[in-house]
Amino acid sequence: MLVSRGFDAALAGVFGLLIGSFLNVVIYRLPKMLERQWAAEQAPVEGAAALAVEPFNLMVPASRCQACGHAIRWFENIPVLSYLALRGRCSACKTRISARYPLVELATGLLFAWSVWHWPGQYASLAWCAFAAALLTLAMIDWDTTLLPDDITLPLLWGGLLASIAGFTGVALTQAVIGAVAGYLSLWGIYWAFKLATGKEGMGYGDFKLFAAFGAWFGWQALIPIILVASVIGVIVGLALKFTQGLRDGGYVPFGPFLAGAGFIAMIFGPDAIFRSIGF
Repeated sequence: MLVSRGFDAALAGVFGLLIGSFLNVVIYRLPKMLERQWAAEQAPVEGAAALAVEPFNLMVPASRCQACGHAIRWFENIPVLSYLALRGRCSACKTRISARYPLVELATGLLFAWSVWHWPGQYASLAWCAFAAALLTLAMIDWDTTLLPDDITLPLLWGGLLASIAGFTGVALTQAVIGAVAGYLSLWGIYWAFKLATGKEGMGYGDFKLFAAFGAWFGWQALIPIILVASVIGVIVGLALKFTQGLRDGGYVPFGPFLAGAGFIAMIFGPDAIFRSIGF
């Protein structure tokens, strides 16, 4: 039983490495695709011409070195192994390749393996693999661009409600719906209170949608513990960046990655563990 379970988890981990390689593409390209789309909407004629001449999506063009344009061959694109074989450098120009690429692949593989180990032989494991992939992608995109695209947050929200209906999350549909509504409105209310008090925007609408998705996946009871854990993570990271001069211009740090971190804690250890850790 344990051998079969371990084999399934290992197989899921390998599949997760492959998915992680694709997530790297999504993390890099989706924001640029959205920027092109917004530019086309602002200047329809010029934007449409640019989109027609230079197609750019998750499949086209083929992956290339961002420094020299070297086309990445299939054996240079094997998750983790190719990075190690190339010693973290482009085979053509020797420009250093970010270590984040294999780390995203490894994280995805580990999350997939854990999901299949925790929910062996169940469709629930597939649902949580999808949750993990979406959450990891959102965290990386928000860190890079301060964007949480609707293309991912809204399917994650609806996916949580559907997973509740199917019984994959153990959360009753009523709790999931209330959680989605409460998650969105709570951060929306904080946003407007902060804006009215300071004249500044403290967070974006993508944060509201991500928190609503957590309400759908974990139920309304998990919202307070998740936001508290996210805030603690944010304070720790923010202080570390401040002391290392790592803060970007304006001292702004996106909140989405910290929400994602709390979401992963709730996924792996369960909301009940968060309740206990903060004395609920």
